[in-house]
Amino acid sequence: MNIIVNGAAGRMGQQVCRLVEAEGHTLAAAVDRSGGEGFVSSLAEYTGPADVVIDFSNHAGVGELVDYCVSRGLPLVAATTGYTPEEFAKLEAGAKKIAIFQSYNMSVGVALLARLVKQAAAIFGGCDVEIVEAHHNRKVDAPSGTALMLADAVKSQRPDAEYVYGRSGQHKRQPNEIGIHSLRMGNVVGEHEVIFATDNQTITLKHQAHDRALFAEGALTAAGFLVGQPAGFYHMDDLLGP
Repeated sequence: MNIIVNGAAGRMGQQVCRLVEAEGHTLAAAVDRSGGEGFVSSLAEYTGPADVVIDFSNHAGVGELVDYCVSRGLPLVAATTGYTPEEFAKLEAGAKKIAIFQSYNMSVGVALLARLVKQAAAIFGGCDVEIVEAHHNRKVDAPSGTALMLADAVKSQRPDAEYVYGRSGQHKRQPNEIGIHSLRMGNVVGEHEVIFATDNQTITLKHQAHDRALFAEGALTAAGFLVGQPAGFYHMDDLLGP
């Protein structure tokens, strides 16, 4: 594959660039607004051959990103987090014209976790659910997109669920709450834990990322899956299959 990496100078962008070449693919363009040697400063500057775009840039640039991919008919792996509802709507609109793969976490293991969480929520319908996520102290969005994805997996089985972000004051926990708690410390790559508790038992489902390389691996796997797909909005469930 000929792959454009957008946000190539960032931590994840660098990981993806290295993996693209290590796996025998072609790095068509390393795009980053910071410019510098070896980087293209904007997507519009690159008009050469490409099969797919992998984006690990900033959510605020999603409009320009989608417009570029649509104009060139290129599938897009959208791996950035922190989208506002308006920005996410731009991805959804773009998916009517091109194939777009979106996930707040590119780990296949996290996708499996989300599937298990959904199953547990269906079986233990009346239990208390709490989600705890931890990341490095430089992460700017909280809660993480992955934590929200896991909460959505629970809510798919409990439509009346309400998200509560952290706890303070003196308020009794309501049965339909999903508590979401964020930790920011040190150099934690990413940890997500979903706790299901009844009066008599507790089930904990947890995923720990040990190296950021796993997100690059997932993004490259998603790119391979996406090339050749018709226009549409794809997610990790599509990649995992039934």
